[in-house]
Amino acid sequence: MSPLHVVILAAGQGSRMKSSLPKVLHPIAGKAMLHHVIETAMALDAERIHVVIGHGADRVREASAAYPVNWVTQPEQLGTGHAVAQVLPHLPDNARVLVLYGDVPLTRTQTLHQLTDTLDERQLGLLTVTLDDPNGYGRIVRNREGRVVAIVEHKDATEAQRAIREVNTGILAVLARHLKAWLPSLSNRNAQGEYYLTDIIGLASAQGMTIRAAQPATVSEVEGVNNRIQLAALERAYQRQQAERLMLAGATLADPERLDIRGEVTVGQDVVIDANVLLEGEVVLEDGVQVGFGCVIRDSRIARGTVLHPYSVIESSEIGAHAQLGPFARLRPGNRLADNTKVGNFVEVKKSVVGEGSKINHLSYVGDARLGEKVNVGAGTITCNYDGANKHATVIGDGAFIGSNTSLVAPVTVGEGATVGAGSTITRDVSDGELAVARGKQRNISGWERPKKPE
Repeated sequence: MSPLHVVILAAGQGSRMKSSLPKVLHPIAGKAMLHHVIETAMALDAERIHVVIGHGADRVREASAAYPVNWVTQPEQLGTGHAVAQVLPHLPDNARVLVLYGDVPLTRTQTLHQLTDTLDERQLGLLTVTLDDPNGYGRIVRNREGRVVAIVEHKDATEAQRAIREVNTGILAVLARHLKAWLPSLSNRNAQGEYYLTDIIGLASAQGMTIRAAQPATVSEVEGVNNRIQLAALERAYQRQQAERLMLAGATLADPERLDIRGEVTVGQDVVIDANVLLEGEVVLEDGVQVGFGCVIRDSRIARGTVLHPYSVIESSEIGAHAQLGPFARLRPGNRLADNTKVGNFVEVKKSVVGEGSKINHLSYVGDARLGEKVNVGAGTITCNYDGANKHATVIGDGAFIGSNTSLVAPVTVGEGATVGAGSTITRDVSDGELAVARGKQRNISGWERPKKPE
């Protein structure tokens, strides 16, 4: 099969977005629309991806630097036919060419395969959709035998043609040699004074070629974005798709309309996710994980049976099985929590290892620390890990007990089975089994009178 080249049109200004940001960089699920389209093209194993840019070209190129694409500039926006013509010097004659749009982000690869896999010398592929309200779209004109013979833009259509409900999506597949033959002959004698790519359909039909029309599974696959209302509608369409995927994989969602996914999420069986949850990056929720209301999870793996209570935030961490977190817990990046651990109310943990069965229950900060197994950290404990220039480690051995309101001034080690009295400030190592108490001596003063406000 001949190589596949994908052309993505992304040169438009998008004035109806009312934004200084180029339209194709506006996000769906936290990712620029253009990047969704590029990743779709990459999933098709395209030999080369060409992105036609114009308005905000430098900004688009900079924001997309991580993607292996060929940038092609369209100095003037003179229509879709003119845009694709800018790419012709980069296309081998034998290439299959698929034309996509940077503001149509949700097209599935399965849909596009319908166009690219059957393409040959005598046939091109065209993606159409049937709408209840086709106003504004180019109409698909068929002959008496039902074959596609032309596309007529709405502004150029007759009243009879405007009654047609099958419309053009703009997405098509054609051999490069045909594009090179047809595009130079396009005319801009139409209501908009533009060179329409869709006019090649009439040229192909006149030469006896077959235009094979395919349709997407859902209308949202071919919907574009011209304003922020449409952007929000596609955001919800994308999120519904993701929610349905998780439910089919074994997750129960309290409200599929109030889950937001901005990345790749994998779930096991019997996962339960409450409302208003945000999942970002690469997230894995193993069997039986429960995610409470309002939780945020980024780039993390949560092992089986773990419960995240409401309003907990987990970032770049690994959580073992049957752990308990929250409510209102925060795990900053770099944590590894073992099985049966507990991180409770208003506890913050950063870049730490917490051993099996250990507990940090209330109002504490643990950073740059290594806790052994079955450690108990009392309320209000903090690891003083930063000296103003460098971070230092705190090590707490198996079975140690840290009393409430303790400050552990790193670098410091608390040995196995050691106890630290409440209210202590620990600046030196504590050996195994020792009791450390470091606080000022209490004085009780009799007859002391509390200050009073003047009457």
